[in-house]
Amino acid sequence: MSDNNFLSSDVDPEDKTLDIALRPKRFTDFIGQESIKENLHIYIEASKKRGDVLDHILFSGSQGLGKTTLSQIIANEINVDIKATSGPVLDKPGDLAGILTNLKQGDILFIDEIHRLNKTTEEYLYSAMEDYSIDILIDQGPSSRSVKINLPNFTLIGSTTREGLLTPSFRARFGVLERLDFYPWTELKEIAIKSAKILKIEIDDKSAEMIAKSSRGTPRIVNRFIRRIRDVAQVKGSNKITENITKLGFDMLGVDNDGFGNLDRKILQAIIQHGGGPIGLKTIAVSVNEQEDTIEEVYEPYLIQKGYLSKTPRGRVATQLAYEYMGHKTITEKQTTFL
Repeated sequence: MSDNNFLSSDVDPEDKTLDIALRPKRFTDFIGQESIKENLHIYIEASKKRGDVLDHILFSGSQGLGKTTLSQIIANEINVDIKATSGPVLDKPGDLAGILTNLKQGDILFIDEIHRLNKTTEEYLYSAMEDYSIDILIDQGPSSRSVKINLPNFTLIGSTTREGLLTPSFRARFGVLERLDFYPWTELKEIAIKSAKILKIEIDDKSAEMIAKSSRGTPRIVNRFIRRIRDVAQVKGSNKITENITKLGFDMLGVDNDGFGNLDRKILQAIIQHGGGPIGLKTIAVSVNEQEDTIEEVYEPYLIQKGYLSKTPRGRVATQLAYEYMGHKTITEKQTTFL
């Protein structure tokens, strides 16, 4: 199996273009997250009847579940412009002020990774969210003065994978809080079939099911698999995604039937080699040569959800399932042999 990182967020321009093409444009085209879609539909219709702007929204959940897509759909449903940025980009309040002052009435400001806003910029948003105004400091020193600038009524949509990092005062300013969950494989199968149709590649039912069950409950991974396995089908198949072509594609990507890739296995192995834990995140990151944030935000949620990893106050612990999956004896069995 190769060392390809199929969860990587670094994709080439062609894949980015295809990713946009595969995204649904309306709620009716969006598969899954039914309760969230119903809630958003009600909020949108109510705001339209009042002639008011939509309340500020915070989407939380793991990467690739549709937070950005839902934000785009909301803009389409209301028929307003959406300005997109991210927390790390807004380094200074002036960066945010430039965006806010260019918004029009009813526009949506989407901030990805909003938990990574620095404290000063975050506090700058408070008055913008509550009073639709900001204070800009003019000049410096004794002659400095603050000028209040009124903003058009707008909707802020924040997206975060780590809601717990938001300060309580910031979080409280969002009127709508929605957490996206991992998808059941049946819904991911629908997404696989739909994406294959958009990409003009034929896929059989079994292959769609295999892709769905290996996609870690995440639509983004479904689409990534479809794109890569399509390449295999076009070169080594008859332009059709079959069971054999899917298996070949997964072998090339280093993915097994559980949806685990090489880095998942390295993480579990690192913990097991350290006695099964508890082991700190930094130690795991050094052992597998990966960033701590990437492990915590991209890989851990699925390992924890599937019962292979446990987080304790002292660190990460490999469960019995992890030992069995990696072909090791469990700690209990090891202890038993010495009794």
